[in-house]
Amino acid sequence: MAALYEGYTLCGLVPDQNLSSSGIQGIEEERDSDHVVVTDSTRSVTLYKVSDQKLLGSWTVKQGQTLTCSAVFNSQTKEYVVVSDNKVIRIWKEEDILLDKAFKATVSSDIWMVHCVRGGEPVVLFKRGAVRLLDSLLAAPQQPIEEVLNQEETIRWSNIIVAETQQFVIFTTEQKGDHFLYLQRLNPNTLQRYRLEREEPGVSSLSFSASYRDKHIHLLYLYPNGHVYQSVVSVQGLAVEEGAQALPLPRSLLLGLPVGDGLLEAASAMVLDEAHVAVVGVPHPSAGAGKDFLCIWNTNFQTLQAGKEMAGKIYGQLWSFSNKLFIPHGKTLSIIPFECPKSSLASALGKLRQAKTEESKAPASVPSWNNILHGEKAQPSRTVETRKTRTTRKTQSTPSVTIDQVLDLIKTAPVEEVQKEVEGFLSRADLQDLQPSVGQLASTLMSRSLNDPAFYSPSTLAQLVHTQCLCHSVCPDLVLLALEKKDYFLCQLCLQFFPDIPEAVTCACLKAFISVPDVDAEKARLEPDSISFMETLISRDRGQVGVQNGFSPTSCEEDCSDNVSGHQTRTEAKEKTSAPPEQICPVGLHKAVLLNEILQTAYSDTFLLPHLKDLSSQHVVLFLQYLQFLYLKYSQDDSLQMHGCRSPSLAQVMDWVCLLLDAHFTVLVMTPEAKGLLLNLHSFVRSQVRLVSELGKIESSLQELKKIKVKNDVGQYSIEVIELF
Repeated sequence: MAALYEGYTLCGLVPDQNLSSSGIQGIEEERDSDHVVVTDSTRSVTLYKVSDQKLLGSWTVKQGQTLTCSAVFNSQTKEYVVVSDNKVIRIWKEEDILLDKAFKATVSSDIWMVHCVRGGEPVVLFKRGAVRLLDSLLAAPQQPIEEVLNQEETIRWSNIIVAETQQFVIFTTEQKGDHFLYLQRLNPNTLQRYRLEREEPGVSSLSFSASYRDKHIHLLYLYPNGHVYQSVVSVQGLAVEEGAQALPLPRSLLLGLPVGDGLLEAASAMVLDEAHVAVVGVPHPSAGAGKDFLCIWNTNFQTLQAGKEMAGKIYGQLWSFSNKLFIPHGKTLSIIPFECPKSSLASALGKLRQAKTEESKAPASVPSWNNILHGEKAQPSRTVETRKTRTTRKTQSTPSVTIDQVLDLIKTAPVEEVQKEVEGFLSRADLQDLQPSVGQLASTLMSRSLNDPAFYSPSTLAQLVHTQCLCHSVCPDLVLLALEKKDYFLCQLCLQFFPDIPEAVTCACLKAFISVPDVDAEKARLEPDSISFMETLISRDRGQVGVQNGFSPTSCEEDCSDNVSGHQTRTEAKEKTSAPPEQICPVGLHKAVLLNEILQTAYSDTFLLPHLKDLSSQHVVLFLQYLQFLYLKYSQDDSLQMHGCRSPSLAQVMDWVCLLLDAHFTVLVMTPEAKGLLLNLHSFVRSQVRLVSELGKIESSLQELKKIKVKNDVGQYSIEVIELF
């Protein structure tokens, strides 16, 4: 889970008189993670050592001159570069004392920003959109600079990103309310131009942040209404031709932040990693008005994971270097260390625990909800295979294969070789920390399976799930891939072992299971214990009649007779309802096993109900018929809820009946095929009410029995009469 640690002050600030600006133009990392260069909004550049907040050097331009972009450090030449008065480039070394005596060159066009990545050459971005490498620009400072932007188009934000070995300058512009994104590749020079989708009229983005992963640039932007969007741009996109229209850039809503009353004024959002975003200037959901916070949000689970109140005014500025956040507030520039470990829903509630015993060296298990919420000791499933019982390698002297070697092999090797190598890797006796390795293996297998439709290794994926080191948040596409491949055994394992499956995925599994023909379902290989339970349930004598939980077929007859039209006699009604309800399972054996897994999956009814409404009325009726079948069987024989055997409980059955009725009651009332089913369900409720009523009548008597003291010695034989009044 993400965390913000105790912060400290790097330096003081000299904000504007009206506190509209912090007085800082920019902060750049210098030679290493312990040195930063701070550029103020007027005349000074200052070098600080972060660890002891020590000022190492400061350089200032003359009175009347102004620094117009933040300084950067060129690690190739060990020099600093800054721009003054829009056109004057100044370059100096740390030992130089006077900035005015350092090298300077005047260019022919106004400069927007100088960007530089560690180990790379500085890149100059001009206000009209042109890009030059610093050395080529200094070779002829007065060279003509082309205009890339339209007449009324202005740059709002820019950054530089390294994608593998290529440098990309990325910047956004605004023109008459429209916003555009430019992606400039260097060596070779190509330009991509996109149009961003409009938000509400008159609303412009407050901040931008960009990151590179999976061969795409991810652009994050925050609007005053609290909406945080993400757009993904391929670095292999087509270059735009001169005069061509900008391509539309799709976006997706990543976060909807609370804004309180009104709109945000000074706020910023920054990408920390693929699952976490730092936000400043947005109200804390549980704090009162008038308080400013720095927060870290998890975008996968839409949760606030860390927050720290910041004293003084927030200026909407935020920088991040080497797991440290730099934030100006009030009259202080503070440094807040942070941590964003690999996120999963289970770890958000309590760290994933891993048993490391000398004897078994069993793999870590993703804890159940009871483990997470109540700290109950995990009970290993009968189906879980420990590494001790797995087949060991035939040749013990074979050198150990590293996780990186296995990952590289997965990317190219055929299915059989991948299966053999992963099995051997998991069976290693000296493997100490299985969980991170299993997550990497599963992610790499998933990536190749999605990119290469011909590649799919169901047994390997099932083996990884069996380790209980995976959860849905670690491998979010696994269940959907299994559904696509109709790998119902893998789906069953995921439903059993993943404690954090989202309700949308649960409902997708339900749709797939209830739609599959019984003939196809019977071909699937499923977990033996769950099949054994259903075989026992279905093979029970259909003529067996009993009373359990207040329900029996006889009570059903009486309840149903109350719903018969008035012109029918009670005798006629009994003739029509004298037979007990149908005791035949409405679905096949294997389909029933899969539906049982759905019944036992953890969920929140608030999040599940909207997805259940997408089920067709035909599927709802079939599912309700199956639930009715389970209820009848459980009512006749409570022993069917076997301890140690994976099977749904009566409470889970009734909960799902209620969920389906809540989601589809109006549709069911209008469906003729559901009339008899609804009448039967109504009789179930009446029987339960009758049972509770009867129990209430003898409640006082039962309480009196508790008060009676039991004699310790009653002899070999005793008859005792207890009178209840």
